[in-house]
Amino acid sequence: MSSERDAERDAILAALRPVVDGIAATFGPVCDVVLHDYRTPEESVVAVAGSLTGRAVGGAMSEIGMRVLAHGDEAQDELNYVTRTRGGTLVKSSTMVLRDSTGAVFGALCVNVDVTAVTQVHGLLGALAGLGAAPAELPTTTFGNDIDSVVDALFDVHQSKQRGSWAELDRAERLELFGGLDTRGVFAVRGAVEQVAARLGISRASAYNYLSRARAAHDTSTGGPA
Repeated sequence: MSSERDAERDAILAALRPVVDGIAATFGPVCDVVLHDYRTPEESVVAVAGSLTGRAVGGAMSEIGMRVLAHGDEAQDELNYVTRTRGGTLVKSSTMVLRDSTGAVFGALCVNVDVTAVTQVHGLLGALAGLGAAPAELPTTTFGNDIDSVVDALFDVHQSKQRGSWAELDRAERLELFGGLDTRGVFAVRGAVEQVAARLGISRASAYNYLSRARAAHDTSTGGPA
């Protein structure tokens, strides 16, 4: 059954490869399209057209992909959301999950469009019209081919929300840190627990212990299995 399901998923990905090129060609150089196979999170990119986010075949999923992976088969399409790359480019994206015939999520088709110039023109017209509302602060997303850099970026975001170093955090804050990372899908990546432990200066066993406790606390609060 597993081999049949893998064959089905491979066929879906193969059918979408021409679609990747077609969408990118339609939008031109302001767009890139990325096809992901989540069976291999560390090198999930199986097809890419365009260079907006600097992706390459064999590259890792982004923070957005990790979030989809964390939701598993409950993941839903995320359409027309705007984020900012670390280089400052404003990107409007849509992430459409891929499912096999059983409904299991195994990948995603992602479309990214550079809207920086459009946003600048919108701001200029607003200023000329006397509409001086400040633009909303947009989240920064790390698009990288190296999964370690994506994990590090997510770790830095969550740690910046804490009031001090690991040694200064109380038990609840430590569980919150691990729970937040887990919700974002960080620990679905192979080796992420060890990577986070190294960043915190704690042992691998301690990291697994905090992760287990954070998951247990989450299950209890949501009414899931304890």
